[in-house]
Amino acid sequence: MLRKATVKDAQEIFKILQKYAIEGILLPRSLNSIYENIRDFYVYEENGKIIGTGSLHIFWEDLAEIKSLAILPEYQNRGIGRQIVQACIQEAKQLGIKKVFALTYVPSFFEKLGFKVVDKSEFPQKVWTECIHCVKFNECKEVPVLLEIGGQP
Repeated sequence: MLRKATVKDAQEIFKILQKYAIEGILLPRSLNSIYENIRDFYVYEENGKIIGTGSLHIFWEDLAEIKSLAILPEYQNRGIGRQIVQACIQEAKQLGIKKVFALTYVPSFFEKLGFKVVDKSEFPQKVWTECIHCVKFNECKEVPVLLEIGGQP
């Protein structure tokens, strides 16, 4: 079942994200950051266990980012990531956001959902508020992808 995250989910979200951060597949997030941004998160729960997560972070009046998208390995390729991304897109539409982007090591996943690979220069808000502080800033291998949704529910 896909649902909005609650505070009680923060520890499990952290564990899922940490697993991929250690592997270098996802940028790390502190537990504090997850608590501070818990309202951004969705979780996918099955039999009482959180098996996937993702979040929608608003950057500007017309721009939001899908962040921290991660599904436990044994549950991948079942459409869970797609459901989380679609929920984020729907929320962005309801908020009147016109563009949704992600920075990813798996651009093909997002391209299947209608995103297009673009240049990072399209997101100066992201680059100069978050990316600049990242330890991988000068060696970033993440690929920016963008979906223009028009902000219509």
